[in-house]
Amino acid sequence: MGVAVSLTSMSDIPQIDVAMAWALLGENPEATLIDVRTKAEWGFVGTPDLSSIGKQARLVEWIDYPAGARNASFVAQASEGLDPKAPVLLLCRSGVRSNAAARALAESGFGQAINVANGFEGDLDSQGHRHGGWKDELPWRQQ
Repeated sequence: MGVAVSLTSMSDIPQIDVAMAWALLGENPEATLIDVRTKAEWGFVGTPDLSSIGKQARLVEWIDYPAGARNASFVAQASEGLDPKAPVLLLCRSGVRSNAAARALAESGFGQAINVANGFEGDLDSQGHRHGGWKDELPWRQQ
């Protein structure tokens, strides 16, 4: 049984929600999660905890912190040791940076670069609070 991956209007990069990401990571031993947020976000907001499924999220900044520029070494750092045919799930705060990072990996030959569309924190509600992301639904830890 495989996890269905859908295409959305965000791009031609496959988009999945956090529940689908968890299922794919749990059922496919080759699937990898790369958190592309900044070091500050990992430290202050937390990171996905994959220990219950025997994995660890890879932490590779898409945007260098504190410089604010795109990490020119992202593809090399993110792809190190990975099989370009295996699923690579990318996660950021809300799905925007991770979608761009997934596109960069796809353009470099990763055929299953997948964006976790609702991200670690999720979308903003009417009060300006984020909900619906990894942090609301799945294991995570504070660094």
